[in-house]
Amino acid sequence: MRTFPEPFDGWFAARGWTPRPHQLALLEAARRGDHVLLLAPTGGGKTLAGFLPSLIDLAARPREGLHTIYVSPLKALAVDIARNLTAPVAEMGLPITIETRTGDTPVNRRQRQRERPPNLLLTTPESLTLLLSLPDAPAMFAGLSSIIVDEAHALAGTKRGDQLALCLSRLAVHAPEARRVGLSATV
Repeated sequence: MRTFPEPFDGWFAARGWTPRPHQLALLEAARRGDHVLLLAPTGGGKTLAGFLPSLIDLAARPREGLHTIYVSPLKALAVDIARNLTAPVAEMGLPITIETRTGDTPVNRRQRQRERPPNLLLTTPESLTLLLSLPDAPAMFAGLSSIIVDEAHALAGTKRGDQLALCLSRLAVHAPEARRVGLSATV
């Protein structure tokens, strides 16, 4: 039984993996356009679940520009997730661009990201705040389809969480149709 479109089904099968119920549920929620908070244990495939709808959408309908923003409280986590996504995207030959944007991002890459945003941008609340303050932010975020907030529990009830809430409100103005996905191992 096919669960995902190709090449995703084949990629899962080549690893001996079967989709987890929460991955399938999140994919179905994405088809409906629902916002989701996914609680799953560490190592349960929740980050992949968060990205699967975006990867499948971009594989079916390649396009330029920003499709998905991923926000992590830790820049090291954003970098690790970018690396973890790059491998399957390359293995499946998907025309998807993935980049990080943190305080360590060189100026020339920041400028290029403003001119030609990647499909998937992985960042922190602080860097997202700076991006949203740019004069060209409305154009940059207009085509945004998905916002993924990882480790949501680490941001809840903190000043950084308040900062992120303001960012999400601004993104709702620039991209009112964008789905929001919260990921957490705990509440």
